[in-house]
Amino acid sequence: MNFIARSHARLAVLLFALVISASPVRADELQDIDRLLKQGQHAQALERVNQYLSQKPKDAKGRFIKGLILVEQNKVAEAIEVFTALSRDYPQLPEPYNNLAVLYAAQGQYEKARQQLEMSIRTHPSYATAYENLGDVYTKLASQAYDKALQFDSSNSAAKNKLSLIRDLISSNRLPPGSSAPSGTSTEPTPPPAATTPPAKSAENKPASGQAKSGAKKSAERPAPAPEGGGGEVLQTVLAWAGAWSKQNVETYLAFYAQDFKTPKGEGRSEWETARRQRISSPKKIEVAVESPKVTLKDQNNAVVSFRQTYRSDNLNIKSSKTLVMVRSEGRWLIQQERAGG
Repeated sequence: MNFIARSHARLAVLLFALVISASPVRADELQDIDRLLKQGQHAQALERVNQYLSQKPKDAKGRFIKGLILVEQNKVAEAIEVFTALSRDYPQLPEPYNNLAVLYAAQGQYEKARQQLEMSIRTHPSYATAYENLGDVYTKLASQAYDKALQFDSSNSAAKNKLSLIRDLISSNRLPPGSSAPSGTSTEPTPPPAATTPPAKSAENKPASGQAKSGAKKSAERPAPAPEGGGGEVLQTVLAWAGAWSKQNVETYLAFYAQDFKTPKGEGRSEWETARRQRISSPKKIEVAVESPKVTLKDQNNAVVSFRQTYRSDNLNIKSSKTLVMVRSEGRWLIQQERAGG
């Protein structure tokens, strides 16, 4: 049994437990589809989930199931498309990033896997599966690096010893030949904890936005150029923040702000949040785009991001410069200060 199929069977139970928290009609339908998946009736399961998604195209759980069905059918490229779109539509969920990492690692694309796992951990710092998978990916990257060192200097005994230890570790973890991929995909969407509340733990959690606003556009999801000198994780945070704002997902948007966030006018945090809720919820649609971002890393826990921001809503169209002062807290990059101009 290959790596993906082996980990997949274990996770079907998690998915089944998750969907029973939904409305009875929706839960029954997803349970039936999941049952078909576990029974190996992949074609029927895919047909049913496509019918389900034709009525609920933004449903996160249904889209998760579709991605898993595609993996079982060995349609990895299509599965990657599903999980990539899901991570864009619900950037607050750690599981799509983790599942993408598993698929990339199975293809030997370990750097891509690493980036996805770090995004997963950023959105949910207590996500143990992603940490374990990241360790496996780092192990494989280390193996490749030591092997490369020996290509240039075959007499490097230190590199030989380290490579031997790494290979023993890979072997002891019983990673599949040729893949050394992390050991589990995940299927249970869990929103990130808000800055003022503890992490959510219940399987009844669902995307904070429910379903994305149908009028919201996706310009904030367009790929931005990677900043020079690192800072890719910081930039991904800013793009996810803009995406939550565009979707008018207030709770997710507010979760990007640090507990010690310096409010623009010095008002209390509660007062500022009330005003932001009103400003974000009132328009019928919002589009926020991040253009020409520049990330400056002060140190491993502090960064500044400057960019051109385009804001469009029903009756407002504004282009301005913006600067975000970012701080890393418990593995996540958060906004500590927000100001107009450079």
